[in-house]
Amino acid sequence: MGGSAGGRGPTATLPSRRGALHGAPAGPAGHAGAGLPPQPLVLAYGMGVLGSTAFIFYRAYASYEDLSNPLISRVRNRAEAPPLPAVPSVTLIVAAMNEIDVIDQCVASMTGSDYPDLQVIVVDDGSDDGTRQRLRELTALHNFTLVEMPRRSGKKRALVAGLRHATGDVIAFTDSDCVLAPDALRRCVAALVAHPGLGGVSGHARALNADATLLSRIQDTWYEGSFRMSKAAESTFGSVTCVSGPLAVFRRDAIWNYLPVWAEDRFLGAEFKFATDRQLTGYVLGQKWVGAKLKAQHAGSPFLAIDHREREWAVGYVRSALVWTVVPERARPFLKQQVRWKKSFIRNLCFTGTFMWRRGMGPSVLYYGHAIWVIAAPLMAVRHLVVAPLAGMWLLTGLYLAGVLVKGGVWGAAYAVDNPGDPRWRYRPLMSLISSIGLSWLLPYSLLTVRRGIWSRSA
Repeated sequence: MGGSAGGRGPTATLPSRRGALHGAPAGPAGHAGAGLPPQPLVLAYGMGVLGSTAFIFYRAYASYEDLSNPLISRVRNRAEAPPLPAVPSVTLIVAAMNEIDVIDQCVASMTGSDYPDLQVIVVDDGSDDGTRQRLRELTALHNFTLVEMPRRSGKKRALVAGLRHATGDVIAFTDSDCVLAPDALRRCVAALVAHPGLGGVSGHARALNADATLLSRIQDTWYEGSFRMSKAAESTFGSVTCVSGPLAVFRRDAIWNYLPVWAEDRFLGAEFKFATDRQLTGYVLGQKWVGAKLKAQHAGSPFLAIDHREREWAVGYVRSALVWTVVPERARPFLKQQVRWKKSFIRNLCFTGTFMWRRGMGPSVLYYGHAIWVIAAPLMAVRHLVVAPLAGMWLLTGLYLAGVLVKGGVWGAAYAVDNPGDPRWRYRPLMSLISSIGLSWLLPYSLLTVRRGIWSRSA
């Protein structure tokens, strides 16, 4: 809700439907335009978007507390999990493939973390642009373990191969085009230590290359709102549904037994190489109900040598844990990224959607409401941007676009409140237009090509 339908990053912004609140004007024959969806459904959709946006804002501003501060935040330990040590050991891992332009910054920020008991692992997944050679050189400058895959295997398989060397009580992931704040990891670990019921937490991501192009500036404001509002709202229920790749931190016992099924995840009869963030988060959220079945699929794996009890973990968000990620600067890479994220949304809906209702009313409203709106977005776009103009109902199209801009303006106002003096708030309405006019059409294409995909992070 407020976000992207996919893998690492923020959830796709729900397009505004203010125009949808108005029924189609009567045509010459005195009836609604041919081909337009029934007015009650459109009205319900518009009211739902309005209500959900208000609900997200209320939870994010009235109820969210930064989980790294145990003096103000409380998370109920429904998982009945034992506490971590005061200073648990941490393994921070990244998988890289052809990231020669940013790998120096990424490795330096990982090894430059101020966390005291840290193991850093970097996995090269068959790079052929000089990244592997550069990583070999960096081992002389920074303290990390380099794992070289003999052939390209995909991000999840590369990470799991690297985790065979992990020793930490806490497992943290970042992406190879990201730069971490020195205290980001420490803040996430502090949340897990203060709240034993937390199985994982997400950091807060912004664009590393925000000033490169208009598109990157637009995405920066989008990321800010998606984390600050959508993840914060989910965090108040302990049910963040995507611990995003730029900084994802988990208790070892919350994910360790599920790494084999994650690496070999299959969907519609083929290996599914996306949904790295959402799917791993899903294993934490749903293991109380589906964990035993998942573990049985890989009973002989070394990752199941110790059988960790299935628990009802909470999953949260730490706003003060900052990380910056490279975002696409041009339209084509941006659209490719969005297709990947929508494929991840589709796959995750078929997994997390089977049990999310068990986590309570609040998480269910956020999760299934978001799913309904993402699925309906292409239909609303067709109704307002294709069918209505063909029927001569230009007023309806105008109202729809005006509503999109109004909703984007509300998100922009929230950005201005959280970032006083920062003029970038004005880019946020443009993201709503891009989402409604352009990105909603990608869902049908993503569904038709869901089995097609490559491991690539290039922006």
